[in-house]
Amino acid sequence: MNKPSIPKGTRDFSPLEMRRRNYIFDVIKKTFEGYGFNQIETPSMENLSSLTGKYGDEGDRLIFKVLNRGDKFLKAVKSVDASTSSLAALEQSLCNEGLRYDLTVPFARYVVQYQNELTFPFKRFQIQPVWRADRPQKGRYREFFQCDADIIGSDSLLNEIDFIQIISTVFNSLKINNVVIKLNNRKILSAIAELTGQPDKIIDITVAIDKLDKIGEDAVIKELIDKGLNNSSISFIKPLLSLKGDNSLILKELKKVLSSSKVGVKGVDELEFLVNYFLKYPLKDSALQLDMTLARGLNYYTGAIFEVVVDGAGIGSVSGGGRYDDLTGVFGLKNISGVGISFGADRIYDVMIENNLFPDFKKMSTQLLIVNQDVDPFELNNLANKFRLNEVVTELYPDQSKLKKQLKYANGIAVPFVLFCTDIGTELQLELKDMNSGNQEVLGFSSIVNKLKNI
Repeated sequence: MNKPSIPKGTRDFSPLEMRRRNYIFDVIKKTFEGYGFNQIETPSMENLSSLTGKYGDEGDRLIFKVLNRGDKFLKAVKSVDASTSSLAALEQSLCNEGLRYDLTVPFARYVVQYQNELTFPFKRFQIQPVWRADRPQKGRYREFFQCDADIIGSDSLLNEIDFIQIISTVFNSLKINNVVIKLNNRKILSAIAELTGQPDKIIDITVAIDKLDKIGEDAVIKELIDKGLNNSSISFIKPLLSLKGDNSLILKELKKVLSSSKVGVKGVDELEFLVNYFLKYPLKDSALQLDMTLARGLNYYTGAIFEVVVDGAGIGSVSGGGRYDDLTGVFGLKNISGVGISFGADRIYDVMIENNLFPDFKKMSTQLLIVNQDVDPFELNNLANKFRLNEVVTELYPDQSKLKKQLKYANGIAVPFVLFCTDIGTELQLELKDMNSGNQEVLGFSSIVNKLKNI
């Protein structure tokens, strides 16, 4: 018999881990709701035609495809010539659905499908798992949760300001320090491609630049050369990769370098609008940093792009997003601009574990265990319900086992108080034991409720 296991890149979560994860989700959800976002959910699977072509070639390769079943599968197998078909052709023949890669593309599909039922601008959030056929490593999973919020149907830059503030609020609420919100604009990257004289290379440029933190500048330059960029283009791009420092100085340099590009000037103006707002109203405990190497390789971004890192965590981005002007267009609804962000809950979890930032959830679970001995279990169960109605988290041990076994259970789940009940005829005598100090005292029901609620 094989030893029980789970696929690489996935995880089980214990009750304590679930409390911690839900703590993260609750903070994010509360923040989203505070800005007027409403929650929706979409299926785990989407039609493969809805997913492919939205993430670039590399993203498309990471979509988990779902094999057709039954007669449909057999028919496809018989019609395929495996000796001559490419992998893509085989997948297209054998698979019609895929697990969602992110929450943004399914959201765009949702908006188009239900456009006549929605009020625009439409503000939604989702907290659901996504799947990527990636190579598992630290901070990179094949199944993980995303916490997304999007505004669609408005091109106002005030929406970008809201999202930057949401990012700062969430990490401040979670007490995560050293948060850097990196900011760029895809219009600037388009202008760079335009000014190199090779505008058709925009995707190659963004995909390569997006790997800068992972593979280094030399490897990025090599990849650009391999993609067909000439020496003149490389000479123009290279100084921009090292453009760092004060945001105002970066904007000043960009205005000079990109002055001959209409789209570049537009991108710089949009960045300047955001930077000026936060110069006037600074973020609390978060840094806003312009980063010209930020590309976010997804093809659908068209304007401002965000990426959030925790300095010193060594775990990659913990949040990201950006502006997309026509993502719904691929589903038939043209010229609807949107902007959104996504929090990577699993990476946030790892950062919080590493820095011991979670509350002590052992103190927030069962408060009182009622010992099940020598008293009618119906009466004990009724007593447990009375405590629950008074907002005391209560368990009744289910079996009339030996006292030693019941106390061992109490210690195992870190219950702070145990209640012994004695039937004295007309009522129960209640004796409360503090499992930390060992002290025991006979108290009335109301006194026990008050004591536990105050603690």
